[in-house]
Amino acid sequence: MKLVSFSLKPVAPFRLDYTVWALRRRPDNIVDRWEDGRYQRVFDLGTAVFAVSVVQRGFSRDPVLEVKVEGDKISPEDIKTIGRRLTRILGLNVELADFYALAKKDELLGPLAREFQGVKPPRFGSVYEALVNAVACQQMSLLVGVRLLNRLAQAYGKSFADSLSYGPQYAFPSPDVLAEARPAAVRALGFSGRKAQYIKGISCFAAGNPGSSGCGKAGSATFDIEALEVLADEEAETKLESLEGVGRWSAQYVLLRGMGRLGVFPGDDVGARAKLKEWLAIEAPLDYEGVRRIAARWRPYGGLVYFHLLLKNLKAKGLFLPMEREEVSV
Repeated sequence: MKLVSFSLKPVAPFRLDYTVWALRRRPDNIVDRWEDGRYQRVFDLGTAVFAVSVVQRGFSRDPVLEVKVEGDKISPEDIKTIGRRLTRILGLNVELADFYALAKKDELLGPLAREFQGVKPPRFGSVYEALVNAVACQQMSLLVGVRLLNRLAQAYGKSFADSLSYGPQYAFPSPDVLAEARPAAVRALGFSGRKAQYIKGISCFAAGNPGSSGCGKAGSATFDIEALEVLADEEAETKLESLEGVGRWSAQYVLLRGMGRLGVFPGDDVGARAKLKEWLAIEAPLDYEGVRRIAARWRPYGGLVYFHLLLKNLKAKGLFLPMEREEVSV
C-alpha cells in the first residue's frame, strides 16, 4: 500500500470542521466522514480507488490542509485529480469577502456569519451525486435519507480499508454500477419502487447509456448532466426538472449542493423553511414565495444562509461540537 501526502491552501477564512458538517448533514454519514478532526472520503477514479484523509493546520488568515492519499498505485495525475475534487467538494477557492461585507450590515445575519465564520459552501462530488442525494431525501427526514444513501454506498460503492480508519470506507456509487442495478435490489435497501426507478434512470442517463432496458424516462434525456454547470440557473433548473423524479425542490437542491449556486435557497425544503422561521421569529405560515422574498434580502448569498442555518441547527441539537479555533478577523 502506498501513501502520498500533499497540501492545499484554501482562500481564507476557512474552517474544515464547519464545511465538512455542512456537507455531511448527519453524524452517521458513511461517505463523507469526520473522525478525530479529520475529513475522510474514498475516491473512485474509475481506474483505481483511494482513501483520502484531510486535516487542517494553520488557522486565522493562513489555513493549510494536509492531505494523505492511500492506494495500491498513486500517480501524479491521480494526486491532481484528487486535489481538484477536494477543492470542489470543500469550496476551497470560493471567495466570500462580499458575503461578510453584506453580513456586517445585517443585524440578523451578522451574528450568524460570525458564529460560523470560515464555513465554505460545500458541494457533492458531481451533479450526478447531488441528483441521487436529492432523490433519496425527497419527502423523507434527513436522517432517513442519509441512512438510505449509506445503504446504497455499502451495496454498490467500492470499499477501501485504510490505515487510519476502523473498518472499510465506501465511495459513492458510480453511475455505471447503479445503471446496471435491478430496481428490486435497490428497493430492498428501503427505497420506494418509484425512487428505485428514478435512481436507475438517472444513473443510465449519467452513464451515457439511456437506451438500456429498464432505464425509464429519466434515462432518455439527451443533454450532458455534468455540462449543466455552465448554464444559467433557470435553464439548468428547467433541464433538471425534465428528468423523471426531479421536481422543483430536487432541482434547486442540485443547483445549490451540486453546482454551487449560492443564490439558491431551496424554498420547498421543509426543514430549511422551519429553520428560517425559527431564526427570524416568524409566526405566520411560510410558503415558497415567502422564502423567496426573504432570501432576496441576502442576494446573491441565500444558499450560503441556508448552510449557516443548517450548522446552527446541528450545533443546537448537539450533533457536532465545533473544534476550538482562534478567532478569524474578516
